[in-house]
Formats: sequence, structure tokens, C-alpha cells
Amino acid sequence: MSTQRGNVSRSRAQKHQNGTVYKNDKYDSSSRTKKINTKPHDGVCQHCKDVLEWRVKFSKYKPLSQPKKCVKCLQKTVKDAYHIICKPCALQHELCAKCGKKEEVVLPIGKLPEASNSPCTTNNQENSSCDEEEEEEAGSDLDFDIDLEASDDEVKEEKKRSKRPSKNKAATGS
Repeated sequence: MSTQRGNVSRSRAQKHQNGTVYKNDKYDSSSRTKKINTKPHDGVCQHCKDVLEWRVKFSKYKPLSQPKKCVKCLQKTVKDAYHIICKPCALQHELCAKCGKKEEVVLPIGKLPEASNSPCTTNNQENSSCDEEEEEEAGSDLDFDIDLEASDDEVKEEKKRSKRPSKNKAATGS
């Protein structure tokens, strides 16, 4: 396509096209990438949310190493990358935390999407690990030996007692 001014229409189709979708965690499966992929973008307008999701999708998102200064309260309280307003100020003034405009916030601060009950529905996790988590949750629901009037210290001691015999049996059985 020519770079001449005014020449904006193309007469042919795209010459090369990708066969597969880009995956930002294909070769980089570090904990940093996993945290970035699971981070919710709350307190921002729809446009800013789309921009942040694009940055995450194509490995352009770089988290902050130190808090930035908020443009409203002038304190170093901005902990999210690409944001200019801290969460309390954005909530108080009803502004987008990224662009600072008074637009409708898509996902309110502090509220996570409740579309699914299971955290295993994301594409980044394997099905086998989800099955194990569901079994653990089901096993924890069947614990009827809870003393509601026991103090925290008593509960901690009881947990220590219940863990000790299982370790000793495993050590003597080997």
C-alpha cells in the first residue's frame, strides 16, 4: 500500500494472514504471566478495559514495580499499571481510574464478576487440576466436627493434633 497522502483504499485482500491465534502464555508460563492473565480490570470504562485487555492479550502489559502518584489526592497510592487515579479517589469521584473521564465504570472496584461459581472455568487452567480442586471442596463441605464456640487457639491446636498422627504413621509405615 502506498504511503501517498489520500491513498487510503486498498484494492486487494490481505496478502498474509496468521493461521493460529497468538497466545501470550505459549512460551512464557511464569507466575508473573499467570498473575497478569488473571488480574481483573476494575474501576475503568469500557474503552480503557478493552485497551488493558489488548495489552494483556499481546504481552504488552507491564505491571508497576512501585506505586505511582494519584492525580487527585497526590499520594503514592496508584498500584495498578496504566492508571492515573487511585481506587478510593476513582470510587469517590466516580471517574475512570485509567483515563480520568467521568464515564460509566464497567466493573465496579472491589466486585469480581460472578458469572461462574467455579474458578476453574478460565482457559489457562487444566481440567485435571480443576477436578482435584472440586473434590477438595466437596470433601471440605462434609466436615461436621466443627465446634462453633471454640476459640481460635483451640482450633489451631486441634488441627496440629490431627496432622501429627498422619505424619507419624507415614514415617513408620515406610
